[in-house]
Parts: sequence; C-alpha cells; structure tokens
Amino acid sequence: MKFLSSNIRHLRKSRQLTQEQLAEKLGVQRSMISAYEDGRSEPKLSALKLMLAIFEVGMDELVFWDIKENGRKYLQKDPIKILTVTLDAKNEEWISMVGQKASAGYLNGYADPEYMEQLPSFSLPNLSKSNTYRAFEISGDSMLPLMPGTLIIGAYLENALEVKNGKSYVLVTRNEGIVYKRVFNYIREKGKLFVVSDNDRYKPYDIPVEDVMEIWEAKAYVSTHFPEPSASPLSLEDLGKMIQEIKTDIRKITGN
Repeated sequence: MKFLSSNIRHLRKSRQLTQEQLAEKLGVQRSMISAYEDGRSEPKLSALKLMLAIFEVGMDELVFWDIKENGRKYLQKDPIKILTVTLDAKNEEWISMVGQKASAGYLNGYADPEYMEQLPSFSLPNLSKSNTYRAFEISGDSMLPLMPGTLIIGAYLENALEVKNGKSYVLVTRNEGIVYKRVFNYIREKGKLFVVSDNDRYKPYDIPVEDVMEIWEAKAYVSTHFPEPSASPLSLEDLGKMIQEIKTDIRKITGN
C-alpha cells in the first residue's frame, strides 16, 4: 500500500478535516489517524470502505496512486464493487455464462442477482477455488485462431493496475461493450488500457480506464472448433516484425 498513508493525509487536509473529525467519522481514536498518516498502521477494511465514501475515491486510487503528486485525472473514482455470483447446493460458486445474445443485457444487469440467476451456469475442474470465474462467448475473428462461439473462462480481477502487458482479458466496458483482447497497461502513464487483436486485420485502440466496469483475466477456453495447423510456422524474423509493429502502434496511440 505504497501511497495509502500520504493519500489519507492529503485527502483529509483537502476536505479541511482535522484528525479528530476524521477519527469521529471512522469511529476510531484520533491517534489511529496519526498512525495511518505516518504509515505506522493500516486501516481495517471497514475503515477503508468509509474512507472511500468520505473522500469519494476508488480503492485503486487511494492505495496505488500518488494523488498529491499526480492529481486525480486518470484513475477510477467508483467505490468498492460487490460482485454478484451464483452458488450451487454446496455453497460453491458456479461459472455464469454470458452468451453473445446476453451481452447487451449483461451490461445493465451484471450487478442484479435476479439477472445473474437467469444466466446458464456450470463448473469446471482444475480451476483454483480462490478465484471467481465467468464465461464469455466471443464473436468475430479478431482473436484467431479462437473462433466465434468460443467460451473464454475469465478470473475476476479486482484491481485494474494488476493488468499484465500482453496477457489476454475480457473487458466489460461502457462504450465498447464486452471485448476479448490482448491488453497493455498504461493506466499510470495515460489512464488507459491499450488493446490489441491477435488478428492483425484489426487495428489496436485504447480504452479509458474509467470506461472499464469489469476485467476478467483469461484462464481457459471451451470450443467446438479445433485449430487448424499453421501452413507455415512463424519464423523468428516474422515474430520480430510483428512485435515491432505492435510497439509502433502503441507509440502512435500513447504519443510516446
């Protein structure tokens, strides 16, 4: 929690609150506020949730972003999100499936328990029990060799800053809908995620992080189509050219 202590101090002062006043709002002793701001102690989750509401920031911003130095231009300001899941008879989470026809409805109903219960659900072996999973049916040919109709099994990612460059994710977005792409993380630099298709017929583009409602890291896929063998495997020279082209596209979009 690199910036937590300095952010608490900065946000408290920007709200013109004394340590005593903030302590009263959080239901703790004034000495605890001093300890938070000096980095000698970290707030419990219940206190953190109250801080998010008091300061009107998101968890990513409060913990991982230097607000005093960089301002609040780029990161999300939404409160902690409660993810809606469905459970089986043993109280274990099902994998809810979002088909192509259900994609539009999911954007409006992903937080609605009644809507989520109507989605098909299933379970798969060999997946870590520590994650929450969801299945998304992809459309189009932007991520060949995965064909339209393939189910991408994604693990829920709570923190957008944890997106790893070059990994594939399902992004649930306000303006682009549900997209499955290879993602590059430029949140700290530009406040954006840069998305790339595996099919080079599709141009890369960026998505402002505030437009992203959910992020699911691809962990597995289910398909009735078996990939055809490549007619001619990529040579090291071809692979190098492809990587260089992606880097060039990234520089054009990010301005670097």
